[in-house]
Amino acid sequence: MNTRSLLWGMLLTGIVLGAAPGALWAAAPELPEGLGAPASDTAEPALPAGLGGETGAEQTTDRSAAAALPFRLRGFWEARGGTRLGDDPHQRDLSIAETRLQLEAEKYFKGVTLRLTGDFLYDDLDDDRSVDLESGEGAFDLREASLVFSPSADTDVKLGRQILTWGTGDLVFINDLFPKDWVSFFIGRDVEYLKAPSDALKVSAFSSWANLDLVYTPRFDADRFIDGRRLSFFNTGQGRLTGRNAVVLAGRPADAFEDDEWAARLYRNLGAYEVALYGYDGFWKSPAGADPASGRARFPPLSVLGASLRGPVGAGIGNVELGYYDSRADRDGDDPTVRNSELRLLLGYEQEIARNLTLGLQYYLERMGEFEAYRRALPPGAPVRDENRHVLTQRLTWLTHSQNLEWSLFLFYSPSDRDAYLRPRVGYQVDDHLSVEAGGNLFFGAQEETFFGQFEDNNNLYLGVRYGF
Repeated sequence: MNTRSLLWGMLLTGIVLGAAPGALWAAAPELPEGLGAPASDTAEPALPAGLGGETGAEQTTDRSAAAALPFRLRGFWEARGGTRLGDDPHQRDLSIAETRLQLEAEKYFKGVTLRLTGDFLYDDLDDDRSVDLESGEGAFDLREASLVFSPSADTDVKLGRQILTWGTGDLVFINDLFPKDWVSFFIGRDVEYLKAPSDALKVSAFSSWANLDLVYTPRFDADRFIDGRRLSFFNTGQGRLTGRNAVVLAGRPADAFEDDEWAARLYRNLGAYEVALYGYDGFWKSPAGADPASGRARFPPLSVLGASLRGPVGAGIGNVELGYYDSRADRDGDDPTVRNSELRLLLGYEQEIARNLTLGLQYYLERMGEFEAYRRALPPGAPVRDENRHVLTQRLTWLTHSQNLEWSLFLFYSPSDRDAYLRPRVGYQVDDHLSVEAGGNLFFGAQEETFFGQFEDNNNLYLGVRYGF
């Protein structure tokens, strides 16, 4: 049974459960389908700080102002600046220099909710300020434009642009095949911007036996991937580090209802544990191949089957997740211009080890299929990937000063690649509206062709301030 048949089968299962009917790749770096929002994240970014808690005259004034509008309005203003720590001949010295105003409007009609969220952005490092809603570049980025309704008591529908996420990993994705913004993640934007929006239909069906989420994207939504304009990387096609001097041009599948995507999650609770099955049918989310004639980067077809389990283990929370990546254009593994199929595994554990101090640990594995065929097909002198890529992660989070000051340190370390990525961050909630933060993105590697090692020239520190309303 192929993946598309399985997805249709899961949809039919949801209907039975009670849902109403209707109810050498040239340019792109090998991005980590793996660097998932924390398991505690919801399907939408966390609301900005300061959305409540006012008292007295301030509360009365805010409510009066809100009552004057025909819809619910909230948002934030933010400014961020950052600099590289070394000299990158392919990039500017500043890593980020921008200010944005996010407005989120919500209107309730009879049985239907309309949500609109947009960012008005001034990015001083953007060469072209024309609006591109797919890449998120330009003076405006539409984060959400959706309709939410329930055609029956056990079915929810969300239609339009929306932020989607699932899975159990903490900044490690396996079965979450929704678009990510890797540029935002590595230059110092808030972690909510790691998730890029999808233009999709999501149907959720609920029953006493199990729940089903089915997502249909009529036209492929790619990652906002690293293309050299803001971050330098190892260009496999050229065999060296490149950046703004060799921007990636990718041939994106773009035919509506032909280049579409399906994603499904069937899940239920077994006591204190949540077990889930996943399916995906679409394309590699970041370029994972190249056109042999032109060398232009492309997104080969991809299907994924996976499962996860999450629940209490001792004094903490444990999780296991796995997925099989079926690279349909290179199942024999002998095409050097297309990424091989892979088996991916994640083991995680999180525990509060002292008051207000939390430790999270993860082990992640990528095992390449048809490895010997891959090696034989490589052209002479090309870098050789390991058959098994191992990554260990550690997150330390410490809350002090009445939990208003958060110290965070996230480490990725790959013993197989001999490289690492460090994300230090400190954030302070000044009051109900104002917050400030400082952090960094620090990369280390013995070789420039490994995933984290290729980004050493992009080491950066940043500062940010946000006012929520």
